[in-house]
Amino acid sequence: MKTILAFLKLIRWQNLLFIVLTQVLYDYCIYQPIYGSNSAQQLVLIILASVLIAAAGYIINDYFDLNIDQINKPDRVIVNNAVSRRWAIFWHLVFSLLGLFFTVMALPPSLFWYLILANLLSILLLWLYSTNFKKQLLVGNVIISMLTSWVILILFFSKTPLSVDNIISADHKEIRLFRLTMLYAGFAFIISLIREVLKDMEDRVGDARYGCRTMPIVWGLPASKVFVAVWIIVLAGTLVILQLYVLAYGWWLSIAYCLLAIVAPLLIVLSKLTAAQSQQDFHLLSRYVKGIMFAGILSMLFFYYYH
Repeated sequence: MKTILAFLKLIRWQNLLFIVLTQVLYDYCIYQPIYGSNSAQQLVLIILASVLIAAAGYIINDYFDLNIDQINKPDRVIVNNAVSRRWAIFWHLVFSLLGLFFTVMALPPSLFWYLILANLLSILLLWLYSTNFKKQLLVGNVIISMLTSWVILILFFSKTPLSVDNIISADHKEIRLFRLTMLYAGFAFIISLIREVLKDMEDRVGDARYGCRTMPIVWGLPASKVFVAVWIIVLAGTLVILQLYVLAYGWWLSIAYCLLAIVAPLLIVLSKLTAAQSQQDFHLLSRYVKGIMFAGILSMLFFYYYH
C-alpha cells in the first residue's frame, strides 16, 4: 500500500486530475454548447494519452532530479526510496508508449498526423526538459507552460483537420470556439509560467549547487520577483478587461466569480511576493497559484450555464 501511495505521489496524481478535469470541462462546457454532441470515445482516448504522457514526464523529471530533490525536498524524494531508479525508467517508457498509442487510437494518422507528431514531441520535450532545459534560463519554464496550454489546444485541433480550406471557410461557431480556446490556452500558459518561476525561487538552493541557471540564480530574487509581478499584473489586467466585455451580456455570476476567485487571489499573491524570501514562502505562493489554476479551470462551467 505504501508503494502504491508513493507511486501516486511520483506521478503527481492531483495534477493528472487537473488534466482530466480541464479536458472534460472544455469538451462539455466549451465545445458541446457550440457544436452539440461529440465523440466520447475520442475524448476518453485523448484524456488517457494526455494523462499518461504527463505522468511519464513527472517520473523522468524526478529520476534526473534525484540529487537536487535530496537538498530541496528530502522528505518528499520517492525515486531510489519507495521506487527504484530502474522501475522509474520502466514506467516512464511504458507510460510514454501507451500515451502515444492512445493518441494514434484517438486521432486517425491520415487526418491528424501532426497531432500525433506533436504528442511525440511532447514526450521528447519532457525528457529534454528533465535532462537539460530545466537548468537553463527561462527555456524550461516556457516549455512547461507551452505543454500546459497543449492540454487544451490538442482538443481544439482534434475537432477539425487542419487545412487552408478549413481556415478560410471558418464560420461563426468555429471563430467563437477558437477565441474561447485561445482564452483558456493563454491563461494556462501565463499562470503556468508564473508558477514555474515561483518553483524555481523555492528550489534555488539545490539548483545552484548542481549548476542550474534558472532565473533566480542568474537574475537574482529581486529581478525574478519583478518578472513574476509583471505577468501577474498582465494576467489580472486582461481578466478585468474581459469582464468589461462580458458585462454587456449580463453574466453577473461569471463576473463575480472571476473577480473573487481568480483576480483577487492573483492580487494577494502579488502583495505577498514582495516580502517572500524563504523556501516556505515561495512554496506557499506556488500553492496559491495552483489554486488559481483550479479556479480558472472551473470557470468553464459558466459557459455551459450561460450558453
